[in-house]
Amino acid sequence: MEKIYKIKVVPRAKEDKLMRLGEDELKIWLIAPPVDNKANFALIDFLAKNLKVKRGQISLIRGVNSRDKVVKIVF
Repeated sequence: MEKIYKIKVVPRAKEDKLMRLGEDELKIWLIAPPVDNKANFALIDFLAKNLKVKRGQISLIRGVNSRDKVVKIVF
């Protein structure tokens, strides 16, 4: 089973946190800066930890250089 999520990322936040905006939409605040893909790696780590999946089960489909991202998670 796989799930597609639209995610709005806010880098350089005071803490890592998550807010659900809808069925398949999330807003995630990350401490990591948007430099050298640090925010993308932090996003994948954050999702893996909170959804209890392995990092390899998460794919960044769209938005590598954007705050608006689309990720696929295979359960």
